[in-house]
Amino acid sequence: MDVDIAVSTTRRRFRAHEESRTIAPPNNEPRINERIRAREVRLVGQDGEQIGITSLSEARDIAQAADLDLVEVAEQANPPVCRIMDYGKWRYEADQRAKESKKKSSNLTVKEMKYRPKIGPGDFDTKTRKVVEFLGGGHKVKVTIMFRGREMQHPELGRQILDRVSEAVAHVGKVEFHPRQDGRNMVMVLAPDKRAQARHEKQLRKEAEAAVVGAEPSSAPRTIDPSKGHPNPEN
Repeated sequence: MDVDIAVSTTRRRFRAHEESRTIAPPNNEPRINERIRAREVRLVGQDGEQIGITSLSEARDIAQAADLDLVEVAEQANPPVCRIMDYGKWRYEADQRAKESKKKSSNLTVKEMKYRPKIGPGDFDTKTRKVVEFLGGGHKVKVTIMFRGREMQHPELGRQILDRVSEAVAHVGKVEFHPRQDGRNMVMVLAPDKRAQARHEKQLRKEAEAAVVGAEPSSAPRTIDPSKGHPNPEN
């Protein structure tokens, strides 16, 4: 008899486990079709049209009639919001977007540019143009000031260089980590600034348009001088 009780208990636990699998979405995925538990839902159609509040069974019927899935997209709403869609296709496209985003993020590295406290104007401009290029490409840049010997006694020289760099690249980047001493080096980290880049591009377009307008020939009316038989510009 004890064996029968144990078997019966095991069967109940197994059934409960199977039922929970049909209700709880795995890996925090949205509930779909038979996993949705609400009695009524706010239904959104395949093309985004608002169908309105319907019973769950009616929403499922509409989805099945279109050979699509019913997906719970906002379970915290009252009633929950469900959308009719091809869930398999949506999930595939979402996975592809995630892979592409991960691929792009893995290709973005932290670049480094090294300066000396007594760097000349030519070298400064060359290195800073490269920093601008890195930031414009979406990379972060670690700017390092390398001190040697007695230069360590004048950290303000390194700070001045870093301030000049941050000012020179303000149209494409911003300071993410402010200058700090790291042994014999002083380090600052710059990050791309999308808003600054957009403002800079807009300003360049305005300047280009102004240059085109300024280069257009004058459209002043011209009159004919009867005595000479050729046109003269009218003053």
